[in-house]
Amino acid sequence: MEARDERRLLKLQAQLAAVKLLIIEELGYVPLSQTGAELLFEIFSQRHERGSTIVTSNLPFDEWTTVFGSQRLTGALLDRLTHHVHILELNGESYRLKQSKARRRRGPRPADEAANAETSEINPAS
Repeated sequence: MEARDERRLLKLQAQLAAVKLLIIEELGYVPLSQTGAELLFEIFSQRHERGSTIVTSNLPFDEWTTVFGSQRLTGALLDRLTHHVHILELNGESYRLKQSKARRRRGPRPADEAANAETSEINPAS
């Protein structure tokens, strides 16, 4: 949307269409405005069968309408994204959560203790 506002959208779209691999991470983390959803749809459409695209999301496909705001747009987008695709559905505990729990069981590492000491010196109130 910023590129559109700055009148450089066509250049950005050409650049995104030309990259060999486009990665869209955490799609759906933040809902898109109608304009944002339409612009992202256009990027996916331009890349369809021309370049590789990886999309990660915590949302199942049936909840993508909440991100794109339109059932028609979401359907058209999924039609393009799921054509000639490998879908990897991962279920299980987050590796970040797993690491965090393991750290709590082990206690702080020496590097963590040093960082905490520095923080205490900076902020004596803590």
